[in-house]
Order: sequence, then C-alpha cells, then structure tokens
Amino acid sequence: MSAPLSAKTGRLVRLWEDDLAVRSSPRTVEGYRTDVRVFLAWLAGRGLDIAELRTSDLEAYQGDLFARQKADGKLYATSVAANRLGTVKALFRFLHRHSYLLQDPAAALVLPRLPSRLRVVLTRAEVGRLLAAPDTRTPQGLRDRAILETLYATGIRASELASLLVEHVDTEERVLFVSRGKGMRDRRLPLTRAAAAAIEDYLARIVRELTERAGIAKPVTAHTFRHTVATHLLQRHADIRHIQVGPAGKTLSFATRDSRLSLVRVFFAFLVKRRMIFTSPAEGASLRREDRLPRRVLTERTPKGKGAR
Repeated sequence: MSAPLSAKTGRLVRLWEDDLAVRSSPRTVEGYRTDVRVFLAWLAGRGLDIAELRTSDLEAYQGDLFARQKADGKLYATSVAANRLGTVKALFRFLHRHSYLLQDPAAALVLPRLPSRLRVVLTRAEVGRLLAAPDTRTPQGLRDRAILETLYATGIRASELASLLVEHVDTEERVLFVSRGKGMRDRRLPLTRAAAAAIEDYLARIVRELTERAGIAKPVTAHTFRHTVATHLLQRHADIRHIQVGPAGKTLSFATRDSRLSLVRVFFAFLVKRRMIFTSPAEGASLRREDRLPRRVLTERTPKGKGAR
C-alpha cells in the first residue's frame, strides 16, 4: 500500500508549478504536471520524501522509467522516459536554485541521447494539392481551407492555431496576432492574400447562415460588426479615442449614417463644452429630434465674471 506524500513534498511541488504557470503556456504546464504525477506516485509507493532523496534514489527511478511497460506489454518509447526524467531534473534544479533544497540530487543524472529524426517536408506541388483538397462548397470545407492556408502562411504551431480568437486576425492588413505562444511570447505574423481570403470566406459563410437563422434581412458581413461596434460605443458615450483604435490597433471606420450622426453629436458636444462654439436652444430646436444635442449642452454658457465679454 502506498504511503501518503508528506505536506512538505506537496508544498515544494506546488511552488515549482506556480513558477511554471508564470513562465510557460498552460499546455506546457499540463505536460510537466503529468510527468511529475508519475514521479510522485513512484515516491509514494516507496515511502520517500523529496527533501530526503539521494542521487541513488533517482537512479533507481531512472531505471524503472526505462523498464516500464504499457498495458500491451511493450516498453514505452525512449523519448517518453527521457521527457519524464527531464521533468524531474527541472523540478530539483528549481528547488535547489531557490534554496528550498541544499543540494540537487538530480544534477548527476544523464539524459539518454535520442536519435535524430528527419523532418517531413512537402513539395510545393503537394502543398498545392493539400490546400485544394477541402470542399469549399460547405462550411466545414471553408473552415478547413482557412486552417490550412493559415498554417502554410504563418508556420504557427497547432496549439497556437487552436488558441486563436477572431480579434487576433486582421484580414485587411493581413496580420495575425499570436498571444502567449512558445515561451509565453506575443508576436505578429504576416498573412498571405490567400490565407486572408480563406478566413474571410469562412467568416462570411458563417455570418450569412447565422443572419438568416436570426431572421435579419440586412446584408450582414463580418465587417458589419466593425461599424456596429463603433456606432454602439458612440451611442453609449464611450471615449472617442478608445473607439477609434480597435483590438488589432487599427482605426475603426464610421461608414454608416447612424455612426456619422453619432460622431457629429459627440464632436459638437466637445466643442460646446470647451467654449469653442456657442449654440442656442432656438438653434437646437431646428434640429431633428434624433439629431438634437442634449438640452444641458445646448444651453451651456460661458460663466459671467472676470474676463467675460
């Protein structure tokens, strides 16, 4: 029967995991956690504690790793055992470097030399056939084409692709924003025309189908949302400087009649408030009701007193 792990062992492992969470992506952290759980189970089975381990104990764990078998009786790949041993070395290196342990018992462990594998590279003709394979008459085909074109245009990892949000893609400027990628780094990558067009085609198909399902008769496209966001923010009296710069750092346009009217109202309210122009209630009454400035702005006057003319 396995002995329970000590509170000290659990605390040391949590300190290491907290440090990992700051420096690494969630996917990387989960991989390390999976490896360390195997190690902790091995410790519990032998009643060992992290703070009391010696190099000989870790050498015994190394031997068990490379001798471990799967459910079908086959040995695990050498790379699996090497990764798990590398995780243990990283754990003890952290604990020693931050003075949680006086010595690093894993420092003497030697990781096995893994055979190098040749990278698979497609020819340009093969890439062309692969990009043309999805059936673009269906939403799924449009999605698959957008995925393949994005992978080929940017070379991003599959995990980075899966983490992309709509606001990370600017098809007008043909730029892709990768948030917290490898090494927790953000970066901007150029999109090809084909990739940008494939993404727009997919979004257009999805928006069109959902618009019809919602019973909206207006010609709605993915770009319609940019104008809609600007107009609704103006109607809620948002700061114009915040509205003009969208999530991708690009200026939002005010192309609709409603958004232009809203922008005009905000602009004139600004001028009146800064005493740069003066408006009377009579002039305000001549405006149509929906275009009229608030009464408190129309009637605002320069205060009487010193300096007033």
